[in-house]
Amino acid sequence: MSAYLGVDLAWGLGTASRAPNETGLVAMEADGTITGAGWARGVDDVTEWIAEHLGPRSLIAVDASLVVTNPTGIRESERQVGQRYGRWKVAANPTNQASAASAGSRLLDRLTALGVEYVSDTASMHARTGPAMFECYPYTTLVGVEELGYDVERPRYKRLDLRVPAAEARARRAEAFDELVRRLRETPLDPPLQLDSHLLTAGLADPSVLHGPTHKHREDLLDGALCAWTAAFWERHGDQRVQILGGDPSLPTDPVDEAGRRPVVVAPARPSQRGTRG
Repeated sequence: MSAYLGVDLAWGLGTASRAPNETGLVAMEADGTITGAGWARGVDDVTEWIAEHLGPRSLIAVDASLVVTNPTGIRESERQVGQRYGRWKVAANPTNQASAASAGSRLLDRLTALGVEYVSDTASMHARTGPAMFECYPYTTLVGVEELGYDVERPRYKRLDLRVPAAEARARRAEAFDELVRRLRETPLDPPLQLDSHLLTAGLADPSVLHGPTHKHREDLLDGALCAWTAAFWERHGDQRVQILGGDPSLPTDPVDEAGRRPVVVAPARPSQRGTRG
């Protein structure tokens, strides 16, 4: 059973006539070997995949809003993403209890029922006696880990750049994706990330295509791998290289939920990304 699980969760729940978007899923060992990878649709299928890969102390990183206690507006953790990483053109989508995109909260309930603990600080993460989960945001990982070299801004491997013609924007996005994969494969990382160790993640090194749905399919898997690696990075480096956005009692924080869980985002950080401004 794998040490680290990455879940790039599709936030929407879908409808009776439309299935939810794909969720990218990756299971990784401590040495960076990827033991499971793929996609699922809907919280139930995602939960089933996680249960199949769950180990006695697995650490699960989820790219989605898990704990949401603010009735309206933006969570404090999301506000701090913009404050500390905005210089790198990184911001978080706002979520609140009125948001329709609530798959994260549902997944939290499903995994809690499986005995998975929600952790929101480094001490609790290290002290876990069973599997645990937390919320992350891959963009903060990419710009917060200096070794990856994104010193000016985030890589534009997701959304199209609307400032240029569509064909050029698709080409630029593909180029950014391929460059990101190259850096992840070739940069000496601590802990390691061995994308080539699994057939599906090894395929991310194939040249990108311009077709939008195909690109999104590959992007979801890459983000799943980044989530799993973020879990390993947090366990390896702790507070020395990771900050807990929304968890600083000296700054505004959101209320805890009925189970005492605080909404936070676990984010790798350079020294300059700590504090109230990035």
